[in-house]
Amino acid sequence: MADSPLILVVEDEFFLQADLDDGLSGGGFATEVVSSGEEALTLLMTKRHDALVTDVKLAGVLSGWEVARQIREKDPSFPVIYVTAYKQDWAANGVANSVLIPKPFTSAKVVAAVWSLLNQRTAPTT
Repeated sequence: MADSPLILVVEDEFFLQADLDDGLSGGGFATEVVSSGEEALTLLMTKRHDALVTDVKLAGVLSGWEVARQIREKDPSFPVIYVTAYKQDWAANGVANSVLIPKPFTSAKVVAAVWSLLNQRTAPTT
């Protein structure tokens, strides 16, 4: 999948990592999966990713909210999808034009959200 969009998945629960990886791979994406915000930011400095799928509560110090904010400082239109049980905090902590998918979720919902945000980012403005 050399030409597939590369999605960075940040999730610290092993089974959810596997579900997200399988679902996104089956949906036409390449993935990199990490469990902490610190790992995510390190990867984002060294590789070009096309979107972020992140939980909010993560291993390590940084939350998914903070990871998304730091990415958006460098790229204001970077696609961000949150998968979390903490949906009530989205309005206060989530980045603009992001998508929140509450847990439990289906892989199809995540795949559709990623494709939607990627298409919005590349859609011509007229």
